[in-house]
Amino acid sequence: MVKKIVYKFDVKTHVLVPKHIKLKKEEISEILQHYNIKKSQLPKIKKTDPAIEELEVEKGDVIKIIRKSPTVGETFFYRVVV
Repeated sequence: MVKKIVYKFDVKTHVLVPKHIKLKKEEISEILQHYNIKKSQLPKIKKTDPAIEELEVEKGDVIKIIRKSPTVGETFFYRVVV
């Protein structure tokens, strides 16, 4: 009989997982105005995504993802929670 080994680690601290931030309503309005889009036009992220599980998000919240870039330093991506 082979025993299954389960490794548990914090996904948010992994080097390949970018920083995720829940935006405030004012920040959401600024982003949508800046890009001249509706919230429904943003890419989606599931509420159950391990990277945002501790952010206490609700459906419709917007998440800012900060990724490191070799050319510009940091890039920002936005996702709406579904």
